[in-house]
Amino acid sequence: MNVLSYRILLRQEPEGGYTVIVPSLPGCVTYGDTVEEAIEMAKEAIELYIESLKEHGEEIPTEEKNPGPWLVPQAPTRVACFYGRF
Repeated sequence: MNVLSYRILLRQEPEGGYTVIVPSLPGCVTYGDTVEEAIEMAKEAIELYIESLKEHGEEIPTEEKNPGPWLVPQAPTRVACFYGRF
């Protein structure tokens, strides 16, 4: 089994909760009420995103193929960066 690592960006929202962006997977965005929930939601979103790419015979992006830089729209109050293995 191939282990993939993706960087995620957590943005704390003014109304509460955290938006999660996966820069290497365009359009892979999710949300959680807490940091822990947001990270779990990101794992699920990444797994489903990759599953869809496989089903459609598309190439799976990796961090090495998309090293950045990334722009985060709007100025977030806080942005945290995490690495995870999926």
